[in-house]
Amino acid sequence: MTDATQDAAPTRSRGRRIARALGATAAALVVAAAGTGAWYYQRLDRNITTFAPEGIASSRPPVATPAPTGGRPVNVLLLGSDTREDGNNSLGGGDEGVGHSDTAILLHVYADHKHAVGVSIPRDTLVTVPPCLLPNGTWTKERANQMFNSAFTVGEFENGNPACTQNTVETLTGLRVDHTLVVDFKGFAAITSAVGGVDVCVPNDVNSYGIHLAKGRQTVSGQQAVDYVRARHGIGDNSDIGRMLRQQAFMSSLIKKVQEKGFDLSTLLPLADAATKSLTVDPELGSPYKLAEFAQSLQDIQLSDIQFVTLPWRFQGERVAVVEPDASILWGLLRQDRTLDGRSTGTGAGTGAVPGASPSPGASPSATGGAPATASASASASASASASGGADASGQTDRALLDVPVTVHNAAKSGGLAGRTALGLRGNGYTDITIGADTPARRTTLIEYAPSRRAAAERLAQLYPGAELRSAADADGIVLTLGQDRALTNAPDAGAGTGGTASPDALPSSIPSGIADNTRPADTDLCNDLSFG
Repeated sequence: MTDATQDAAPTRSRGRRIARALGATAAALVVAAAGTGAWYYQRLDRNITTFAPEGIASSRPPVATPAPTGGRPVNVLLLGSDTREDGNNSLGGGDEGVGHSDTAILLHVYADHKHAVGVSIPRDTLVTVPPCLLPNGTWTKERANQMFNSAFTVGEFENGNPACTQNTVETLTGLRVDHTLVVDFKGFAAITSAVGGVDVCVPNDVNSYGIHLAKGRQTVSGQQAVDYVRARHGIGDNSDIGRMLRQQAFMSSLIKKVQEKGFDLSTLLPLADAATKSLTVDPELGSPYKLAEFAQSLQDIQLSDIQFVTLPWRFQGERVAVVEPDASILWGLLRQDRTLDGRSTGTGAGTGAVPGASPSPGASPSATGGAPATASASASASASASASGGADASGQTDRALLDVPVTVHNAAKSGGLAGRTALGLRGNGYTDITIGADTPARRTTLIEYAPSRRAAAERLAQLYPGAELRSAADADGIVLTLGQDRALTNAPDAGAGTGGTASPDALPSSIPSGIADNTRPADTDLCNDLSFG
């Protein structure tokens, strides 16, 4: 092997353990409390594998700007390798080889370090793979329309090419990847066993391609855990998209399990050992102390403050194409450190919700272009009261007005409008939202309410200027039927650029369906939304 090859190839402290990402977040979390002595530190240090920095592109997106409070957003690329080398064929089956990065999640940790969103990138997504380093020290040419998971195999390095995948993600997103972690089948199985198993839900019996899983809720670890996150055939439409939904559900359950078990030594030591042995990381995380520092920065993130979203996509033959402008809007939101509904977490740049998606609760009528034509004066009183956290004209508190059940119907014949609206309402504080079936087309938006819910209906009407208010004795809570006027109102904004051209990070006037329809909150029930098709 030449010197250039040795420099470019991933280095190892102990054994060859490339990565599988579903355990990487939990792995990083537990390393934080594992400093029980120099001997154990040395053991963990020998476990960790790092990949060489030479393959990381020299031209990269800028490091995120710190928030006024001092925190800084962090982007972590979690990769899972399906390599069968180094004994992984006993868990994954098949022939030995470098493998692909069939699992990829870009975790954006917001500047407050109390919220996070994980973006799943389908393995079959057609992307541009930028120049990447080869074993002989030369660089490839840029290649368009390549499958995303192929970047990991560029150069056929013994341990894969995490740097090339990191370069590809930065090119795709315009986001700086601060850290990259990779884990393989063996490491993933060890991590799930170390936490005592992970709760999952299997939508139906699976008996194909050597994977056997029984329907229903259960706790899995080791081989069964690997099978759960790998299973694609025999569930839904057998697509990788559906498999990613189950991987997101698994990640949520794994994080919950680690948080519930806490950080006692009986849990930490075996988990830290399993985690460090299974990880291949970037040079910035190449020691137990660095991993611990990173893990401590994540410890305040609650499950309810984590969301998963799949990169906006559509099928293109047997491959997956990126849907625009939805994907660019998603990356723009994260570059601005905004949540998926366009809000600031309180420490990032800017404030407020996605323009046009609905003003924040308690906003004045002028914020939406005037009070609704059909709303009574008490609606203005409600808005005024909510701004100060008080009661409306009928004595109801603003919180009670937001907790009312709201059912959303799409009568605009605009695909995804109900889902986008539901996400926007949640961002505005509404807690009990149901997406109902599409209804026959109507021109204007209608808000129907039970007589006892009049104040809440008027409160909701503040967000939908021009909506018709109608009392309905048989209504259960509030029924919001979106008319064609909302489809027009929610059309994407042209942006602030000259000549009607949107700037790269221009906020949308509504939440695109490619984001809203592909979002899964981490606290979603285990058995919900596990299949596509």
